[in-house]
Amino acid sequence: MAELKRFARDAAIGEIVAAIAGDGTVIVEQFLSEDVRDRFNAELDPLLDARCSNHGSPNAAVEAFHGAQTKHVTGLAAHSDTFVEQILLHSLYAALGDHFLRPSCADYYLNIGHVLQRGPGSGDQMLHRDQDVWPRALGNTMPHRQFASVIALTDFTAQSGATRVVPGSHLWPEERVAEPHEVEIAEMPAGSAVLYLGATLHGAGANETVAVRRGMHMSFCLGWLRTEENNCLSVSLDRVRTLPRRAQELLGFGLHDGLERGEGFLGAVDNRNPLDLLAAHAL
Repeated sequence: MAELKRFARDAAIGEIVAAIAGDGTVIVEQFLSEDVRDRFNAELDPLLDARCSNHGSPNAAVEAFHGAQTKHVTGLAAHSDTFVEQILLHSLYAALGDHFLRPSCADYYLNIGHVLQRGPGSGDQMLHRDQDVWPRALGNTMPHRQFASVIALTDFTAQSGATRVVPGSHLWPEERVAEPHEVEIAEMPAGSAVLYLGATLHGAGANETVAVRRGMHMSFCLGWLRTEENNCLSVSLDRVRTLPRRAQELLGFGLHDGLERGEGFLGAVDNRNPLDLLAAHAL
């Protein structure tokens, strides 16, 4: 059984990428600096205070999956400069995207970025593979559809519901079920992150404390897949115009030109790159 490896924030990116390729998951300590974490939490506080638990998904299975005691904040690029500048554009995400996803696409996108605040009484989430939101048959044509992370915004302990992850499970047959001794608990201080591939089994743990456990799930996917979060409707065009070009691209507002790779010319407006039209205030 593979162990859950830990790396410092200043570790060589190549070592982190190699460990994820081998084990399917790692922890990076202080993924966010204390200052970034504190600023982001301060931006989130009023947003979460205004939310009720599990607010109105039209699919009962989705509500059950997240749990009745969970508050969500989505569309983070619309609300937080810290999210855009320090998290969405994090250099490690760029390295993972270039290594695991670019071989199968012209570019990759943010699939979903949302904060999940799990309250006391939240139960164990079922172990699952994030990339199963798309047909499993895709796995026969490319090795990776997605990579993801959970960033601890409060301390993650076994008692508060730290993410459970199964190292090595990205190499298993789809039907293989994890034994209890194969499941690792990603205990880590606030600001750290557990990173994993889309095929790696994982799930939130039960919150047995009287405090909330706040974390952020981030994932990136192949650019020609439909994303879980409709980022183009989550962020206003006026807000998008203020963002760095790479952030605009990751949010799906650009053009996915994969013609030379056989992927098609996707996301055009009037046969042009929407980002050029946005910059010219033609949209």
